[in-house]
Amino acid sequence: MAAPKKGRSASAQSKPGRSLALILIAIVALTGGMFLSGHTTPRLGIDLAGGTSITLEAKADQGSAINKANMDTAVEIMNRRVNGLGVSEAEVQTQGDSNIIVNIPKGTNSKEAREQVGTTAKLYFRPVLASEPTGSAAGASPSPSASGSSTASPTPSTSASPGEKASSSASPSASATSQGRAVTDALKADPTPSASASASASASPSASASGGATDEAAVQATYASLDCSKESVRVEAGEGAKPGDTTVGCGEIQGVWYKYLLGPAAVDGTEVEKAQAVFDTQTAAGWQVTMDFKPKGAKKFADITAQLAQNQDPQNQFGIVLDGEVVSSPYVSSSITGGQAQISGSFTQEEAQNLANMLSYGALPLSFQEQSVTTVTAALGGDQLHAGLLAGAIGLALVVIYLVAYYRGLSLIAIASLLVSAALTYVLMALLGPAIGFALNLPAVCGAIVAIGITADSFIVYFERVRDEIREGRSLRPAVERAWPRARRTILVSDFVSFLAAAVLFVVTVGKVQGFAFTLGLTTVLDVVVVFFFTKPLMTLAARRKFFASGHKWSGLDPKSLGAKPPLRRTRRPAGMAAGPVETKEA
Repeated sequence: MAAPKKGRSASAQSKPGRSLALILIAIVALTGGMFLSGHTTPRLGIDLAGGTSITLEAKADQGSAINKANMDTAVEIMNRRVNGLGVSEAEVQTQGDSNIIVNIPKGTNSKEAREQVGTTAKLYFRPVLASEPTGSAAGASPSPSASGSSTASPTPSTSASPGEKASSSASPSASATSQGRAVTDALKADPTPSASASASASASPSASASGGATDEAAVQATYASLDCSKESVRVEAGEGAKPGDTTVGCGEIQGVWYKYLLGPAAVDGTEVEKAQAVFDTQTAAGWQVTMDFKPKGAKKFADITAQLAQNQDPQNQFGIVLDGEVVSSPYVSSSITGGQAQISGSFTQEEAQNLANMLSYGALPLSFQEQSVTTVTAALGGDQLHAGLLAGAIGLALVVIYLVAYYRGLSLIAIASLLVSAALTYVLMALLGPAIGFALNLPAVCGAIVAIGITADSFIVYFERVRDEIREGRSLRPAVERAWPRARRTILVSDFVSFLAAAVLFVVTVGKVQGFAFTLGLTTVLDVVVVFFFTKPLMTLAARRKFFASGHKWSGLDPKSLGAKPPLRRTRRPAGMAAGPVETKEA
């Protein structure tokens, strides 16, 4: 018979300390990173930490029907928006036929999230037909050069060719409110419109001709009576207007609310391919939102700017209308090509990112009205968590009792492996909170409890393989090495099935169930790491100790109690016997 190959087994058996040192160094490094990051506890979900619950009701006032397809699209967009805020474990789900529930965990800016999730983010570029201040400022023309205006000084300090990019324009002396203004080489901030100019514009034939409304007289009457200084009026201004209608709107300039008569939309916000918040380090513009138009939108933008550049003030202005509010009304000096534009002003970083976020993720197919906002307490979740942890502790205690009663000395290796697995799980959960927004909720806790059984099962598979080898009459050290290849295959197949189930569950589910699937998958991967780099090397070292190698009755490896066969020995023939054939007997 050929001698068994001993090189690989001897090498693996002689250096178990390396594997143990490697996993211990990893634990120390991860723990140090956890303390350095300042996140020493896992981030909790809304059911454990509390948070805010927002109920939104769909309104079919944009020509869209309230149906399952539109509701599902709205849920998907809202999910992307809250994730864009860095929020994880936020639940967005439908309730009934026309309601959407948004649950946001504690620690998130709930006010910011409320403004994001229900905002339709309908952006239109509409030509300005007339504009004038309302309220106490009506009839007065603010000084064009006043600080804090949403417009730059009347005479632009720079003039660029139409073909240049948007980022190279903007007068250095421009100042703006948080409402913002669009700036490109040919799209300069407008001089502050006067009431007289607005009045003449509203009465001009061109205004009526380009309005395109079904009832121009009604729109003119609405514009004449509009008082944008009142919040209730501003909310309803332009409500229900279609893109092809002439409408009215409100916008703030230099702390004064202006009313606008706006023509049909020339460019739709859906033509914006990408929007992002950037900080302008070259001028005093500060934070800006840059927009890149799609090819079709870029052509529309160039065509309409070429037309507006030929008109007189205020009909050479664009009204950038976001959800019915005129956030900017810059004027056009020449056609803008290149498909790029900016919305700039005294934005904070948060405001610029919020606007870019809404424009990037698209408009909701329906408009939504906020029905209720409630604060979710963690009292119920805390009670459930305590019950779950108690159940986990009882289960863990039963597992430990079983290991001690059945495996005796081997239970020390199993318990040490469970502790290492628990330490790695806790540290990784604490680090994944700020890294990827992972939040520990009740289903995730359940996944961690289920992982106890999966991890213990891997140890039992290996221990039973070792005991089988001892029953065959082998000593402990070769039994440990011979049992490992077969146990390793079984452990890998079992963990692969568990990980595959967790991955499928994570992909096809949403909300809290994903927390369960993620935790189950994470602990399954850690089980493989612990068994390979801790349990197996520790078992190799234990086999070198007299307590285990001699088969002490409390080691769990006593050959007599396991019913081991006597070792196989060669039978020597008595001297003087003929070397004839020996009759064999059946076993």
